[in-house]
Amino acid sequence: MEASQFKSDQYVRFCPGCGDHAICMALQKAMAQIGIPTHEVAVISGIGCSSRMPHYLNTYGFNTIHGRGGAIATGVKTSHPELTVWQMSGDGDCLAIGGNHFIHEIRRNVDLNVCMFNNRIYGLTKGQYSPTSPKGFVSKSSPFGTVERPFIPAELVLGARGTFFARTLDVDVPTTVDCLVAAQQHKGCSIVECLVNCVIFNNGTHAWIADREQRAEHSIILRHGEKMIFGANKDKGLAIEIDPQTFVPRLIVVPADDARVLIHDAHQQDPTLHRLLALMGQERNLEVAADVQDELPIALGVIRDVEAPTYDAAVNEQIQNVRASAKAHTFDELTATLEQWS
Repeated sequence: MEASQFKSDQYVRFCPGCGDHAICMALQKAMAQIGIPTHEVAVISGIGCSSRMPHYLNTYGFNTIHGRGGAIATGVKTSHPELTVWQMSGDGDCLAIGGNHFIHEIRRNVDLNVCMFNNRIYGLTKGQYSPTSPKGFVSKSSPFGTVERPFIPAELVLGARGTFFARTLDVDVPTTVDCLVAAQQHKGCSIVECLVNCVIFNNGTHAWIADREQRAEHSIILRHGEKMIFGANKDKGLAIEIDPQTFVPRLIVVPADDARVLIHDAHQQDPTLHRLLALMGQERNLEVAADVQDELPIALGVIRDVEAPTYDAAVNEQIQNVRASAKAHTFDELTATLEQWS
C-alpha cells in the first residue's frame, strides 16, 4: 500500500513548522507499511492540536470531547475487535483531563495504539502550561513560573503496568515510522510518546536533542537485540552498575568496546531496566532552572514490548462463553423463561 492512500482530502491546519506535520506523515507511512485496509482502521482523538489527526487520515475517525479519547477508543475496540484502533492525544488532553482514562486503558491493556504528542504546552488554547511543562515554566497561565512538578509520561505508563512504551522525535521520521509499526504489531495497549515542537508557543522545547549537531550525543535509539551504543562516532555505550552507597542499580556511560555494554531486551517482563532507560535524560525536563550535567542520553525507539492478555479479547471471550452456556439465545427464548400474564 502507498502512504497517499491514507491521506484525506482535508487541508492540514497545523501551524507551519509544527512537529505534528512530521508525525502525521509518519503515521501515513506506517499505516501503508502495515498494510491494513483503510476501512479496517479507526482513529479516535480528544481535543487539541494533535487531536485533529482523524481529519487528515483516510480512515474511520471520531473527534471526541476533551480527554475522552481513551474511553471512546476502548469502546470501539471492545465492540469491534476486528478494527485497528489508533488514539491521538496531546500532553494536556491525555495527562490532565484525560489522565484517568489514560492510566486505565494501560492497566486494562486494551489493544490500542496511543500516540501521545508531547510539546509541553497547551497549543490549541494558546499557551497555558501543561502537565509536562517543567517547574518554573513561564506561560500565560503561570506568568511567574509554574510551581508544579511535571509528569514524566514513561513513569505513568510503567506505573500502570504498561506492556508497550516507545518514544520518538518529530524530526526523526524513520524512527517514528518504526515505533508506530511496532506499536500496531504489539497486542495490547501501545503508548508512543511523540516529542513534538510547538513553534508558536513553546519553540525549541526539545532543542537539546532535536538539533542535528547535538542529537547523536544526547540521544540513543534502542533496538531490541542490539547493543546500546550511541554518540556521533558510535564510541559510547550504556552499562549498569550498583551504587555502592545506596545499593540501587544505575546506568552509566562506558566506551563502546567495553564488555559491559548492555544489549537491549524490550521483551524482558521485569520493568526495572526499562524504567531506568525510560527515565534517562528526564532530569533536563523537570525544572527550567536546573543545570543538569548528566551524560546519560535520552532513550528513543521501543523501550518496552512485552506480552500480556488484552482487555478486549478477554471481554469478547467471556461473552462467547456466557452465550454458549446460556439457556436462552434469543429475546423470544428469554421472555419465554419469565413469568407471563395473558
